[in-house]
Amino acid sequence: MAKQMPFIDSKLRHIVKVPECIYEVSGIVVNGRRIKSLVFSTDVAVIANCNADAVIAVYPFTPTLQITKSIIEVSQKPVFAGVGGGTTSGPRVSKIALDAELNGATAVVLNAPTKTKFVQELAEIIDIPIVLTIVSLDEPLEERMLHSGASIVNVSGGKKTVEIVKALRKIDEHFPIIATGGPTDDTIRDVIAAGANAITYTPPTNGEIFKDMMERYRIQCSCQES
Repeated sequence: MAKQMPFIDSKLRHIVKVPECIYEVSGIVVNGRRIKSLVFSTDVAVIANCNADAVIAVYPFTPTLQITKSIIEVSQKPVFAGVGGGTTSGPRVSKIALDAELNGATAVVLNAPTKTKFVQELAEIIDIPIVLTIVSLDEPLEERMLHSGASIVNVSGGKKTVEIVKALRKIDEHFPIIATGGPTDDTIRDVIAAGANAITYTPPTNGEIFKDMMERYRIQCSCQES
């Protein structure tokens, strides 16, 4: 007899759920924990109410320990913490990465402009995995993936993401790849088919969630009045 998995949902909590098709991906096992989905957010309310396997906390500001600690404390799941590598570079990134590790981050994420030599140096300093972001086919892909010291690559190439993942898979069939999944089930499945092991999901914003909630409230109030 086929086994059925029971589902139990809270009456009060609104959970942001990742698309079901993400579970078709193989996943990446980090320290014994399999990760298939990563929510791309620094919003602690969304992070605390999302069913993704992990958090990828990369943001367009100089990384600070205050932000990293807040996300780690609220997430209750592995956090891949952004530590710079673009605007923020050099010894400061090494310090931020070590602080992230000591405060409980599962991995650190480096931005695309990070030099290969720096990644190699950082790999000698921290113990947790380094995730190196790749954004273009014009990068030296083999060097970035196999010789940089990174444990995982994170492909964020917009419309070129599928092409980049395919190019990386031609270089190495088994290297761990995280990739952005895009806005639909079809785009997610395309990235999975290209060879990604885990998918980054961008959740709806607080404003979008509130918009839907307020619309339901308006309908409720209209029904009560009538």
